Amino acid sequence: RDEGEAWLSCRSPGKPTLYGSLTRRGLSTEGVPDIAASEGFVVGEVTKKSILISCPHENVSTKFLAPYTTFSRIHQKSITCLDISSGGGLGVSTSTDGTMKIWQAANGEIRRLLEGHVYDVNCCRFFPSGLVVLSGGMDAQLKIWSAEDASCVVTFKGHKGGILDTAIVDRGRNVLSCSRDGTARLWDCGKSTCLGVIADCGSPVNGIAVGTADNLLNLGTPEEAPSEREIGTEGKILLLAREDKKLQGVGLQSRQPVFLFDGSDAFNCCTFLSSTYILAGTQDGNIYQLDVRNTNAPIQVVHRSGAPVLSLLPYRDGFIASQGN
Repeated sequence: RDEGEAWLSCRSPGKPTLYGSLTRRGLSTEGVPDIAASEGFVVGEVTKKSILISCPHENVSTKFLAPYTTFSRIHQKSITCLDISSGGGLGVSTSTDGTMKIWQAANGEIRRLLEGHVYDVNCCRFFPSGLVVLSGGMDAQLKIWSAEDASCVVTFKGHKGGILDTAIVDRGRNVLSCSRDGTARLWDCGKSTCLGVIADCGSPVNGIAVGTADNLLNLGTPEEAPSEREIGTEGKILLLAREDKKLQGVGLQSRQPVFLFDGSDAFNCCTFLSSTYILAGTQDGNIYQLDVRNTNAPIQVVHRSGAPVLSLLPYRDGFIASQGN
């Protein structure tokens, strides 16, 4: 707003926080806001959609982006998880308001309410088809839903604690889940049965990711022949982001440990950048990039702030991270 003010702060680890403000002093002839910063901060390029702010004293800059669109009517409280269908047409999200909803990605119009979990729903994701949703809740149940009529098609039971994350193997004949009970499990969707416990960590598993492993990586050999109901598990590695500050890699078909990496704090999330490179984020704000072939030392550790890293997503040549600040 004209004459409106926005607060700024710049914090570097171990140094006092610098505080300042931005003020708008009208519009330029091109319709772009004329913005001035208080002492210690410098306003760089300003467009109708972004403001670049730098703090010369700390030699840092941040570009603040305006939202492309805002959907404020889908949920009443914090959104805990969301996913977009592969075609981009639908979104699914869960919230601390206790609901899980499917909505049009273009306009935020609510299409379906998915009801059936007891207590909070922690995670939700579309199958590759975009017609089916997988969810996990504090009730230790994993459910599969039809996005077309909101019916719950399958319920998996077996975990002893709340489900914290899920993953889908290939096209979705098999799915994976991890839980506060310390286990990661593989499930057969067709027969709604558990095909096995992939890992038992003795510590809550906050996040998982499944990916195709580098050919040179030894994934181990299964102790017994896999069930014919296991589809697409060969050559895959499962990442486990654990509460006990460990990031673990396990051969999906062999159930054998591939690596164990010690981090600075509890791991919240993990993802694959490629068959070789992986990312994982911790509660104290570190993002580790590792090479699965040698996890002795990270390739890099990104630390932007001490806020928890909550989710990671590969994007173009890099990645997007969300933090709890």
